[in-house]
Amino acid sequence: MKRQLVIKQGALGDMVLATGAFQAIRAHHADDHLVLLTTGAYAGFASASGYFDEIWIDSRPPPWRVWQWLALGRRLRRGGFERVYDLQHSTRTGLYFRLFGAPRPEWSGIATGCSHPHDNPLRDQMHTVEREAEQLAMAGIGETPPPDLSWLSSDISDLDLPAPYALLVPGGSAHRPEKRWPAAQFGRAAAALEALGLRPVLIGAAAERGAMAAIAAACPRAIDLCGQTDFGAIAACARGASLAIGNDTGPMHIIATAGCASLVLFSVASKPMLTAPRGPEVTVLQRDSLADLGVDEVMAALNLAKP
Repeated sequence: MKRQLVIKQGALGDMVLATGAFQAIRAHHADDHLVLLTTGAYAGFASASGYFDEIWIDSRPPPWRVWQWLALGRRLRRGGFERVYDLQHSTRTGLYFRLFGAPRPEWSGIATGCSHPHDNPLRDQMHTVEREAEQLAMAGIGETPPPDLSWLSSDISDLDLPAPYALLVPGGSAHRPEKRWPAAQFGRAAAALEALGLRPVLIGAAAERGAMAAIAAACPRAIDLCGQTDFGAIAACARGASLAIGNDTGPMHIIATAGCASLVLFSVASKPMLTAPRGPEVTVLQRDSLADLGVDEVMAALNLAKP
């Protein structure tokens, strides 16, 4: 049986956007053994997709841990891969190409000297979904479907969410505060949604506890699910929600791709034309500074009427 390797290390939004590419590669290599090299945070997500026969965890060793790089090189060379699909196309994965030594497997990506280069000079101006589809087309995979999370779910019956409800996602990268709409604004939006008959449900990790507490203080009937939702639960919550409002952050990719009508808020720190979530109903609002984005404007973009 032939063996193929896919490299995708994250982050969460990138993993969600790559699900169409994963599906295309799986279909193209239906009879082959498909391995994904990813980071530990996304191993469970990738395994649940059913697209891969094996998941390898990449510890992403720093440059000075030479012994780890040598071990990684040995593992890659012993993998017996016919082809590698580099969907991360980073400086690091370019070094992985070198680790294979000679003879190297076929390689789809941007590593210098690879057999199937994605050599469109405008590739960095393409949205991730179209960029990966074009990369695969250049490697002989004719059709890449859109991102799909129909396989991702969890039992959320214990959350006992009251319909109708709206999801609010106030989090984001801790080191990128400029990508966050202020918690006070989320709080006012939560109160406005409550007045329209939509129960606000707050989604986020433990790092967002402070922001979510501030929102709950502004709207006491909001349901705070801080730290209670894994990837599957987020998808399940999205399928039951009337709508979602959130920052440019990974959970919004899950929510949008799972089919929930999503309003995603971008500052100048992000480029929605390159990385916006994909789904059946995604709206983007962007301002240089999200502090300048008013609640009235957000509510108007939702186009809601009071029941």
